[in-house]
Amino acid sequence: MVKITFPDGSVRSYEQGVTGYQIAESISPALARDVVSCGVNGETVELNRPINEDATIALYKFSDDEGKHTFWHTSAHLLAEALKELYPGIQFGFGPAIENGFFYDVLLPNGEAIKESDFAKIEDKMRELAKKDEPVVRRDVAKADALKEFKADGQEYKCEHIDLDLEDGTISTYTQGNFTDLCRGPHLVSTGAIKALKLTSVAGAFWRGDATREQMQRLYGISFPKKKMLDEYLVMLEEAKKRDHRKIGKEMELFMFSERVGKGLPIWLPKGTELRLRLQDHLRKVQKRFGYQEVITPHIGSKNLYVTSGHYAHYGKDSFRPITTPEEGEEYMLKPMNCPHHCEIFASKPRSYRDLPLRIAEFGTVYRYEQSGELHGLTRVRSFTQDDAHLFCRPDQVKQEFLGVMDIVNIVLNAFGFNFEAQISLRDPNDHDKYVGTDEDWAMAEKAIVEACEEKGLTAKIEYGEAAFYGPKLDFMIKDAIGRRWQLGTIQVDYNLPKRFQLEYTDEDNTKKTPVMIHRAPFGSMERFTAVLIEHTAGHFPLWLTPDQVAILPLSEKYNDYAKEVARQFDLQGVRATIDMRNEKLGRKIRDNELKRIPYMVIVGEKEAAEGLVSMRQQGGGEQATMTIQAFIDKINNQVAEMTKEF
Repeated sequence: MVKITFPDGSVRSYEQGVTGYQIAESISPALARDVVSCGVNGETVELNRPINEDATIALYKFSDDEGKHTFWHTSAHLLAEALKELYPGIQFGFGPAIENGFFYDVLLPNGEAIKESDFAKIEDKMRELAKKDEPVVRRDVAKADALKEFKADGQEYKCEHIDLDLEDGTISTYTQGNFTDLCRGPHLVSTGAIKALKLTSVAGAFWRGDATREQMQRLYGISFPKKKMLDEYLVMLEEAKKRDHRKIGKEMELFMFSERVGKGLPIWLPKGTELRLRLQDHLRKVQKRFGYQEVITPHIGSKNLYVTSGHYAHYGKDSFRPITTPEEGEEYMLKPMNCPHHCEIFASKPRSYRDLPLRIAEFGTVYRYEQSGELHGLTRVRSFTQDDAHLFCRPDQVKQEFLGVMDIVNIVLNAFGFNFEAQISLRDPNDHDKYVGTDEDWAMAEKAIVEACEEKGLTAKIEYGEAAFYGPKLDFMIKDAIGRRWQLGTIQVDYNLPKRFQLEYTDEDNTKKTPVMIHRAPFGSMERFTAVLIEHTAGHFPLWLTPDQVAILPLSEKYNDYAKEVARQFDLQGVRATIDMRNEKLGRKIRDNELKRIPYMVIVGEKEAAEGLVSMRQQGGGEQATMTIQAFIDKINNQVAEMTKEF
């Protein structure tokens, strides 16, 4: 017999060799119908994998992240199986599950290409194969045998992957029907659970992400256990298209990109700059109350700075190439992170225990070389500004400082009406080589985060393998208005970087000690946060934040001077307004300013000019009224005061 421990701490005994499916069935037939995979001792595995020793277990449905990953992983294999039947000679690259669905990288022979018009026949073939309810069979084979098998199938990229990436020994493969793939799993027990599916897009992708290698095609898809779920997802996709921050950003004239400037390098236009600066001012006011000091550091740094910090080793391949000075032969890099610069600020003079905590903040622009195929509006760029801060403190101050940062994140995100959940990101327990620092330091850092969450009563999901290379972190995930999850703010505890920079302070007993460092970014990056905020609000920003609160619409050119006087009075009392003095009909002006998502419009004509009035019209055809200029100013300022009183 084996003892199985469930997430609630209860324990049951089963015969050795019991499977996750059998355990689910012993609890309830309904549960057995819904589970798609299970976690055994923290590892997600198939439901038919035998359990031969005492273990902890978690049963995952499609509604769980682990369940979705399993479901979509098998769906990626189903896509490949369909493509293999439809396109003889096709070459396969990688095909993983992703946050929303799955993709597979493929290369057709003779320069052929898959087009969106081909999606219907591919989907039909996938549905046909899924209905066969083919078992997904795992095999463990020797590396040499795997190489032989994929060579016989003519799969050049799979053979390269085996040669370069996989160690000698046993390799796992999964087979369904006539398709076999290299894979660690986990997978569904069979394909029959896939009841609804849709291919969503096709894009280019270089093999292994290397721009010097062959360009493959990346087919994206999504799948569900019920057609109703797919229908709901497609409705959400349509809504997401309407909310696309790239489309709204263009309509509202917030930001732009230029091929001449360079891919992935956003340019903030005047309205977008106003929005961004207001976001920054919001955080500045909050963090000033918490004792932060703001600094500015260069956009470049010596390569040695990032070698010392470890960023060159861990981010080197994702950074722009070093810049070499022709005279001295010195090497500089575009800044990939702000924290090494802040370490140097700490080291710039002797520090005492009385000086701690030292809280340094910066809106610091950093640079990463993202592949061009991965760039996406403001959410994936090569230049972005982090609302970065680094707190240097004594070990006994870590938890209290961490709690203070959690308060800041709460204030900042609540200002936008975001509902958020937290994730504690820890080391991969099976791969400590990916990280720097001692086990003792990691244990202390992880303990501080867990205890801080418990003290705040914050329920946080634990994810192994998601920590930064220098320390564990607490990530904040928000749900937007249409249910999509975004990772934004983060707090990280770091015992390692201060040691790498040999930072020290004089303690109360006159000995030298190493401070602990907390990394913090409530927004995450100004670019990504702005993109999420645009899509969450569909461009209808809160009144306190929006670049233009009012559009003044004169009925004709005769009333332009009065419109300017109204704008002047608005400006004197802090109401942000723009005047639409185009020689257009009123209906056209209203439509155009609706598109710019300006919360209020005031119409001025003969009556208004004669009596010192404005005719107000709310965005979307809401409240309408005629009032004095001062009454309207008071209305706007009172609304803003009410919105911002909590922060």
